[in-house]
Amino acid sequence: MSFVETLDNLALRKSELVQRFEQLIAPKSDRELEAMAQTSRSLTLQNFGRTMRLFAPLYLSNECINNCRYCGFSRDNPILRVTLDVDEVVAEAQHLAGQGFRQILLVAGEHPKFVSRDYLAECVRALAADFSSVSIEVGPMETEDYAPIVDAGTEGLVVYQETYNRENYAEMHTAGPKRDFNFRLDCAERGYAAGFRRLGIGALIGLSRWQDEATALAAHLEHLFKHCWQAQITVSLPRLRPAAGGFRPLFSMTDRELAQLVCALRITFPQLGIVLSTREPAQLRDSLALIGVTMMSAGSHTEPGGYTRQGRDHLHRTVRGRIVAPEYQHGEDQLATGQFEISDERSAAEIAGVLRRRGLEPVWKDWDQAFCATTNGHE
Repeated sequence: MSFVETLDNLALRKSELVQRFEQLIAPKSDRELEAMAQTSRSLTLQNFGRTMRLFAPLYLSNECINNCRYCGFSRDNPILRVTLDVDEVVAEAQHLAGQGFRQILLVAGEHPKFVSRDYLAECVRALAADFSSVSIEVGPMETEDYAPIVDAGTEGLVVYQETYNRENYAEMHTAGPKRDFNFRLDCAERGYAAGFRRLGIGALIGLSRWQDEATALAAHLEHLFKHCWQAQITVSLPRLRPAAGGFRPLFSMTDRELAQLVCALRITFPQLGIVLSTREPAQLRDSLALIGVTMMSAGSHTEPGGYTRQGRDHLHRTVRGRIVAPEYQHGEDQLATGQFEISDERSAAEIAGVLRRRGLEPVWKDWDQAFCATTNGHE
């Protein structure tokens, strides 16, 4: 059964689990929140031990055919764009491997002309030897389009609904295939059918009231744990950051509220992977690592070619989707525009050092395709 029906009836019919979750995100005193944090920390240690999985995003392309008011890659933004060729992707990835990463997330805007199924599969095959875990965060696809990407060696699929509020979603997405709310909403299940073993969802905090987004997110998680039970499920809680276009969040969420939401998710879903990106400031990330977060990005760049300055030779600018001459001198050292500004600018090594000093062990690799290999005729 699709999650669409559940979401559309959520205001009138909530499961007992979602009702308990709503109680956890209701206003709490300092004493109540501290008790939640202690419970969250205990459950995290019980289910994940003293570990923190580290990964890096690798941006392939900032081309996009969608017009999303809040996104730096939005079609109408007159930004410098590029799609890395496979050799350039490998160069970026080798840099990350040299820093210790064995888990990467390939990210791209939605533009089938540049970021096709075959292109993604080719990138994954080129990286398979150096990375035990490759995930993708790209425009939603059909199950049959995901299948060859999975066959190439991809194990994770990340797709954020952005906002679960249909009215706000329509207002934020004014052009392009991303306007199809239901197609995006069912993306994780199509990916599961294609064979992805990790599924990541999330809401972009700042487009609707965070409490409403969190309730819908909890209902979505409950649905996925029931219908995609063989996959590992993760959730991300990104708060809007400054980006090209100058969009300002419509709703706010304090650091305290974010901490409460992390605790509420851990208490409700003890085995859920909770992801925290470099959107958040260093001090807050260090604190949340101790109470519920299990996966963090580190040393991130949100522009294609950002790690090793790849793609500079074929940069171009777009204005309302049309390519125009770039506004800089030939030979000038330029980079493609990033999706958003990061907040935690520490290197991967610095973050790993902080985690160790706080009693956590950075995990650079927690999976290998060999686990699924057939040995001597036995699975």
